[in-house]
Amino acid sequence: MNQTSVLRAYGASTSRAGASRGDHAFSSGRRMALTAGGAGLALAAAMAWATPALAASDAGADDQVNNEIVVTATKREQTLQQVPVAVTVTTADVINRAKIRDIKDLTSVVPSLRVSEHQSSAQTDFLIRGFGNGANNAGIEPSVGVFIDGVYRSRSAAQIADFPDVKRVEVLRGPQSTLFGKNASAGVVSISTMEPQFKPGGSAEISYGNYNALVVKGMYTTPLSDTVAVSVAGGYNRRDGFVHDGATGGNTNNRNRWFARGQLLWVPDNGPRVRIIADYSQINETCCAVVNLLSSSSTAAIQAVGGKVNAPANPYGDVYNNFASTNRIRDYGFSAQIDHEIHGIKLTSITAYRHNTNYNNQDSDFTSADLLGQNSANVTINTFTQELRATAKLGDKVNLLLGAYYFNEKINQTGALLYGSQMRSYADLLIRGASANTLNVASLEGTFGTLQGNPAKYTGQFFKQGSGLSEAYHLANEAISIFGQMDWKIAPRVTLTGGLNYTKDNKHYATGVVSSDVFSGIDLNAMRTAATNAGISQTIGGLLSVPGGFASPAQIAGFASANPTAYNSVVTGVSNQTAQLLALRALQFMPPFLNVPNGVESGRTNDGNLSFTARVAYEASKHMNFYASIGTGFKASSINLSRDSRPALSDAAAIAASGLATTNLRYGGRFARPEKSTVYEAGMKANWSVATLNVAAFYQSIKDFQSNIFTGIGFDLLNADKESVYGFEFEGSVRPTPELTLAAAVTYLVPKYNRFTNSSFGDISGATPAGIAPLSTTMSATWDKPIGGEQHIILRGNWHYESPVQNQDGMPGFITKNPLTGAIISYQTGLDAARPFKRTVSEIDASATWQISKKFELSLWGRNLTDNRYITVIFDSPAQSGSISGYVNTPRTFGVAALAKF
Repeated sequence: MNQTSVLRAYGASTSRAGASRGDHAFSSGRRMALTAGGAGLALAAAMAWATPALAASDAGADDQVNNEIVVTATKREQTLQQVPVAVTVTTADVINRAKIRDIKDLTSVVPSLRVSEHQSSAQTDFLIRGFGNGANNAGIEPSVGVFIDGVYRSRSAAQIADFPDVKRVEVLRGPQSTLFGKNASAGVVSISTMEPQFKPGGSAEISYGNYNALVVKGMYTTPLSDTVAVSVAGGYNRRDGFVHDGATGGNTNNRNRWFARGQLLWVPDNGPRVRIIADYSQINETCCAVVNLLSSSSTAAIQAVGGKVNAPANPYGDVYNNFASTNRIRDYGFSAQIDHEIHGIKLTSITAYRHNTNYNNQDSDFTSADLLGQNSANVTINTFTQELRATAKLGDKVNLLLGAYYFNEKINQTGALLYGSQMRSYADLLIRGASANTLNVASLEGTFGTLQGNPAKYTGQFFKQGSGLSEAYHLANEAISIFGQMDWKIAPRVTLTGGLNYTKDNKHYATGVVSSDVFSGIDLNAMRTAATNAGISQTIGGLLSVPGGFASPAQIAGFASANPTAYNSVVTGVSNQTAQLLALRALQFMPPFLNVPNGVESGRTNDGNLSFTARVAYEASKHMNFYASIGTGFKASSINLSRDSRPALSDAAAIAASGLATTNLRYGGRFARPEKSTVYEAGMKANWSVATLNVAAFYQSIKDFQSNIFTGIGFDLLNADKESVYGFEFEGSVRPTPELTLAAAVTYLVPKYNRFTNSSFGDISGATPAGIAPLSTTMSATWDKPIGGEQHIILRGNWHYESPVQNQDGMPGFITKNPLTGAIISYQTGLDAARPFKRTVSEIDASATWQISKKFELSLWGRNLTDNRYITVIFDSPAQSGSISGYVNTPRTFGVAALAKF
């Protein structure tokens, strides 16, 4: 839940050059800079060393007093050292020095955070301490909440930004639903930008690098009067793709995005303080490259129809697609924050509206063969949020916060998944191989038509170009939260904190999906029975020399009575032949769809939850503090807005009784139950001016974790009964000389599926979840050497390491399942198929800057300088049983940059 300005950062002095008039908020005479959109306990609770640990030179001037960041995380003034929360801050200076260009680059400086991009430019996943999820499915909310200036961005397509006026990025670890509501069961990422200033000024930066990368961004701020200031910012980010497409001749994984942003700040001498923000951005890119990692007989069939696939031995070479993907995103929004003080009560209101449209189309077979001619989705999301909050100090010992939050979102999506011109030829080869060349597409069409009394009924219809699914989905989500938190100083050095949040979340969803895939609409069980009976009749008719060739039921019964051995032989032989039909179920990719709402399913969810926080903090000395806490988190039900949205198995009997069951209807995946998280944590914070230290030990668990796994033909939306992780985090810095700052951050995790009985890979209870590196670390060094006058040479480097980790829990495409119930018949081969693929990250980033003056600097920079290549995610190749595909990471990038301030 969005809790803007619960935390307020205090600056050094009202006489500081360029101080914002907003620093005098609430007319108290104290210099107060409201954390723009800082939401909830500890969003502005930044640590002085940041990650990698930052000393004074890295902290923004607005947030620093004598190497200490001062916040009011418990609604009273405290230094960062005293705030009893687990939070990591990356300041604007680090973002500049590390040349962080995308939000996913944050992984290299925050080891507890993992950010990955795959499938499309709109799909960015965030994981904190190994927890979190994301999907290209608009109905599935992320477990890590992302906020920009206090406004919640509900889907990753609205979270991508490259602000020139960024003040800091804060990563709050662990469930935070007491102050954030349903959006933060695993943690929070908050981006804060600079407020307009009451002194004219600005900055402009241009950077050019390999892959023809060009980044241009700038901002300008100025007062309009003694009480009104404005700022404008904009940027353009372009880069050629780093993966060549050998079929289209173009490149993929490029960058092509721009944004514009304006702010107005009104701070009257007496009255409310108002900050209004408007922004607009566009993305138009080709993303994302998929490589073949394991070939199969399906690969041979693709090559037989003239298609190309990269060789698994060279996953970082060319890819092959018969058309380039499309990713077009448009995002804009408005927000207004009003702060006012009445009789010692500080009131805050944040109103926001956001609109996001995302159109993507992809060659989802990831080959140059035209198997899937279209896989498109056009998603529109409109979101309105309103927050009201009041904070007050009761005497010298109690700080109180009360608030309410309203969320209203509407999602509309249309799309299509259609066969291409070569799908029929490809399926014909697969059918021939599965039946030892006794069956093919044309013979099946004739046989099935004959069995239904119309030999020409299916002629030319199986796997026909342009057939498939047309899709339409709608989701309306309304939620309200009531929350409160109190800090009580029970002794001079001991503070107790308690907080509660009650959230009510309602969703109403509807689908309108129509399948024109004729082959997928055939009941192969019934066809096999009919074919078996016809085969027996024809065989016995031939043995009896029956005119017309087919024996009657009476003739068959007579033959069976007179020749039981021969009859059994005939039945066995014919049955073995027709059993081949059941193997073709794997090619029924898009069966008829049971839309919702219907007579059994209402298309509604109604969730309620009470979250809490309890914490004790002890100030051992002016340099060292300890804390222990327990907190809970909540994420409401997720809705499957895709072709894999299937009714719950518990509704099967009612659906059958109501006559609603469609041919080949499978069960499970319509929605996922709410997930609930709990964290137990103890930590220490220390600041000795020349060194900082933070240590946290924790145990964190999520019940009913919402898992969304690709199976090769669709997605399984499932609840993991319980997943947990325990570990510790260390972050610290030391400044051995005024010129040198050394920093280190280490995260150690031991994750486990405590219970996951119905995974896509069977019962994997007790297994170690894939994708969560046991050890992640970032080490950095910054050397700032004055060389005369205002000139400095600034060298910075950091090394980010993630220990080897399994890329996937298993491969559903290698698993045998009951096609109707989804029950696992065998799954060990699926795990075996995934085991060879591990990810190890070892990346070095560096920059060298010549600061010519306080207003101008030149830099050389490089990211992933060792060109560490690895596969970020693996999955079953779509419609290619036995093959495995994956996404690749970004290779070495480098360039030059110039920054001017005025």
